[in-house]
Amino acid sequence: MDAQDTSVNNQGKGEESHEGEDALVKQEDFGLESDLYAEHIDQLGHVHVVEDGKLELDTDEEFPAFTCVYCEISFMNEQLLREHLEDTHLDHVGSSETPYQCTECGECFTRVGYFRQHQRIHKQDRPYCCPHCGKRFGKSGNLKTHLRIHTGETPFDCLECGRRFKESGALKKHQLIHSGETPFPCTECGKSFRRKGDLKKHQRIHTGETPYLCTDCGKGFSESGALRKHQRIHTGETPYSCDDCGKSFKSKDVLKKHQRIHTGETPYSCSDCGRSFSQSSTLKIHRRIHTGETPYPCSECGKCFRRSGDLKSHKRIHTGETPYRCTSCNKCFTYLYQLKMHTCNSHM
Repeated sequence: MDAQDTSVNNQGKGEESHEGEDALVKQEDFGLESDLYAEHIDQLGHVHVVEDGKLELDTDEEFPAFTCVYCEISFMNEQLLREHLEDTHLDHVGSSETPYQCTECGECFTRVGYFRQHQRIHKQDRPYCCPHCGKRFGKSGNLKTHLRIHTGETPFDCLECGRRFKESGALKKHQLIHSGETPFPCTECGKSFRRKGDLKKHQRIHTGETPYLCTDCGKGFSESGALRKHQRIHTGETPYSCDDCGKSFKSKDVLKKHQRIHTGETPYSCSDCGRSFSQSSTLKIHRRIHTGETPYPCSECGKCFRRSGDLKSHKRIHTGETPYRCTSCNKCFTYLYQLKMHTCNSHM
């Protein structure tokens, strides 16, 4: 075989070479006629000889060459590449266990593939493109997961309840519901959580951190979802509509509470008397009848009330405020029931 005419194509792969990913392999590392050389080029694909007795490899993605990231010389296996790195580029590499070190941030990796994926963060290289929406990704695995949004594929199913998920990580988090496991405890109060993200949100109660700021009024929030709900005050957006009456609301939770008017659902029951309510807050106020709790004291006279609204009404005795005006005679009243009685007696 004439070395200058060497051109070997790996049959059955059908993959195009990737521009900019050609690699060089030292010819003296193996003889052209050796079985080792034949096995090597059969793995790596298109091969031809270039200057200085080196071979140029048009590597395909399925069989990447082991290329030195510092001098772009490639090797037939990872062990040879590791030895080259330690012999030639010792100042740039990490330990023998993690020989691939990023020159941008210093992070080290055990395998060259992981190192190359990491480098894309600094290069902002995202070679994998979604054919449906055009979104780009640095890893083929991330694209594969993303594609399930378009295909609707949910390959990971819960054996307990049958619910299906697009990602294995989402399934693992869900399974904690069945196991009752809460592996993430708060170091401040001891409360435990199923997910690390939930713990992080909870810890902001102790730190007072509010990293999400409203650009309209500057108010800060501990969660991004709370900020989104708040911003609807400024935009007037009410994206959640009731199918029964058409009334719309700023949040899904408020819509859910409203729908109980139509369904008659009262899921919150009093353990003392059995009376049920449509909202948990109403039950909380009701239970104060049984407990005798009056958490709202008047700062003027010390009288206490079960509800904040009752305290607000009571304070008008001290302030003299009369917010309810008769539209017929302009007479004003302290309480709404007084206005209703006046209207019935004087203008009906």
